[in-house]
This record gives sequence, C-alpha cells and structure tokens, in this order.
Amino acid sequence: MAKKELSFNEAMKEIEAILRNIESGNLDIDRLSKEVKRASDLIRLCQKKLRATEEEINGIFKELS
Repeated sequence: MAKKELSFNEAMKEIEAILRNIESGNLDIDRLSKEVKRASDLIRLCQKKLRATEEEINGIFKELS
C-alpha cells in the first residue's frame, strides 16, 4: 500500500512539534539526529508544495490575461 503524502499543514505541524522537542533540550543525541533529518525532509516537502502552488497560481493568472 502506498504511503499517503502529508498535507502542507500536517507537515508544518510536525515541524513545529520537532522544533519544540529540540528546543526543550531533552532529546538524546541519537534521537536529535533523527528529528533533524525528519524536519529537513518535511521542509523539503513544504518547499515542493509551495513551488507547485506558485506555479499553479501563475498559470491561472496567465490564463486570465
């Protein structure tokens, strides 16, 4: 079964939770590394979604001109 891709809002909420965990200072070094990697993956996903949305909106505006 294919894994469902997170929505932008879901990814942002997870990034915020990771940030809170990191800022708490209670993560051990092994978990810290995994959390930073996950946050990095989520940030890339959000950037991809933002770029796709920007392109879609620009296409709509071009159609209106």
